[in-house]
Amino acid sequence: MKKQRRRMSLSRRRSVTGFVFITPWLIGFLWFYGKGAIQAVLFSLSTMTMKQSGGYQLDFAGLDNFKYVFLQHATFNQTLVSSLMNMLIDVPLIIFFSLFMALILNSKFKGRAVIRAILFLPIIMSSGAIRDSIAMAQQTIMGGVAAVSSEAAASESGVNVQYLMNMLMNLGFPATLSEYLIAAVGRIFDIVQASGIQIIIFLAALQSVPGNLYEVAQIEGATPYETFWKVTFPMVSPHIVTNVVYTIVDKFMNSDIIDVAYDMAFSSYNWSVSVAMSLISSFAVCIILFVITKAISKFVFYYN
Repeated sequence: MKKQRRRMSLSRRRSVTGFVFITPWLIGFLWFYGKGAIQAVLFSLSTMTMKQSGGYQLDFAGLDNFKYVFLQHATFNQTLVSSLMNMLIDVPLIIFFSLFMALILNSKFKGRAVIRAILFLPIIMSSGAIRDSIAMAQQTIMGGVAAVSSEAAASESGVNVQYLMNMLMNLGFPATLSEYLIAAVGRIFDIVQASGIQIIIFLAALQSVPGNLYEVAQIEGATPYETFWKVTFPMVSPHIVTNVVYTIVDKFMNSDIIDVAYDMAFSSYNWSVSVAMSLISSFAVCIILFVITKAISKFVFYYN
């Protein structure tokens, strides 16, 4: 009797196909970044001294650099915690705003192309001299016109942050939720500026939803609210994971902790401590990424 060939299951074949698809990227990642990661660990465990003749010298220091970062540096711990907290606050706001704007932009209305271009402008303006010009303009507005207008508004109508807090408390909002909403209003500029890529990803996801699913929902008499939660949201849920990962990494790359490590390397010329700071903050972000993606992946629906 001929032995029957064992055939792989469909899920197994898809797993193998996915692995083969990412193999070139994986080889490139290990080739270009593996060596750098090993060198970073060596630098963090050593004291780096620059030679006058060129090059550098490493003297093994063990965990001294990490002890200095945690126990002696004046601002690292506070900056790391505040950066991570700001990241955890901003990520849900950016994801919600991006999905909301993608739903609006996916509908048909006059001037849709112009609105899409406007929402993508922050990505273009976030580079180089344009970003610096916007930052200077923002500082001028915050310190000049905004201060005058806010004082005038407060004197005329009495509307301020404390007033809004009291109003939300009187409406029955919990204090923690009220503070979160007030912080969201204060971060609206940063949220809009950081949502361009996420809006495009969500918009592409919405446009890839099969139209027959909406037809079936309409035939069954589903309301728009039910259609969103039963059709739209499950279909875009894989892209929520993608946007969460991208947003966390993007917020980390623009956080204050990066500036602290940069100043330690190029202002204080203590490269080993700077590398130790970078490894600590990167490890913290990796833990957050693992926990959040693990939790979100339980609710992700993959359409076959």
